[in-house]
Amino acid sequence: MRKSHPVRRAVLAGAATVSGIVLLLSLKPASDPGSAQAAGQAPPAAAGQAPQGGVNGAVTGDAAQTQYGAVQVRLTMNNGRITRAEAVQAPKGGRSDQITASSVPRLNQAVVAAQSVEIDAVSGATYTSAGYKKSLQSALDKAKASAGAQQGSGDAQTLTGDVAQTQYGPVQVRVTVVGGKITKAEAVQAPKGGRSDQITSSSVPRLNQAAVAAGTADIDAVSGATYTSAGYKKSLQSALDKAPAGGGSSQAAGSGGGRTETQTLTGSVAQTQYGPVQVRVTVVGGKITKAEAVQAPKGGRSDQITSSSVPRLNQAAVAAGNAQIDAVSGATYTSAGYKQSLQSALDQAGG
Repeated sequence: MRKSHPVRRAVLAGAATVSGIVLLLSLKPASDPGSAQAAGQAPPAAAGQAPQGGVNGAVTGDAAQTQYGAVQVRLTMNNGRITRAEAVQAPKGGRSDQITASSVPRLNQAVVAAQSVEIDAVSGATYTSAGYKKSLQSALDKAKASAGAQQGSGDAQTLTGDVAQTQYGPVQVRVTVVGGKITKAEAVQAPKGGRSDQITSSSVPRLNQAAVAAGTADIDAVSGATYTSAGYKKSLQSALDKAPAGGGSSQAAGSGGGRTETQTLTGSVAQTQYGPVQVRVTVVGGKITKAEAVQAPKGGRSDQITSSSVPRLNQAAVAAGNAQIDAVSGATYTSAGYKQSLQSALDQAGG
């Protein structure tokens, strides 16, 4: 048998080694997933994702109305990360009780896992899931605005007011605030259909201009559009109330060596069996100095119950400094709605 020459074997072995190295280099991925981070570039944030900006505390989304009832989501956040999600309102009564009990815990878990609004609807709970996601998006928007305010008072904030119901339809206002000043105002909802189309197209642009010019909700109603103007101003005020401390709705007070921030915070509307309840509080230096119900059940027996219970609830809120107040005897539903709206107001202050 013919023997291989030692030199030839060495040459062949060297060639094989070089070929192997070339092959390994050609198999390296075209893009390294960690290259952006290594270069100091963060990956772009997905739409609807929880803001990573040091946001802490509870944030309550706006109530989303569904065919079977309202859905409202509250998030607890730690350094911009969602640590807990809960539905403070959800459809109830009859078949809705079973659907809510089955679907809401799954939606809560999905939010914490996804850290965004990109969650799947629960099978058999289409309307509840859609309302949940809508309120969730609203909560994330508020958290994003808060994170932006913490990064600097010159950053733009987009604040959407609560829906104001009028005789001719809902009105909802969104404002852009830069450095504490309104730079843009728009109506994302306004009465429509028939005569309302003409009134809306004529009045809303004038209301938008007035809001920017005034920088507050203290604007004149447009002649011939009384109801639309009243709804606009109400929603505009609720948008400004949502500005975090240091934003457009806060005022510095005090003298000497300290500054005390005054905030006016309006809670979300709480629907009760006898009508909506909505609470507005004034907070100075982290303490409630004034509480009032801007909406409360009315008509018939409700007038008497409201006039008797609301002043006592207002006093209790100021005394307690939080939403842990006793219900007023004989006004169970009003008290429950009051406490729910009060809590949502305090959540906007991170309380």
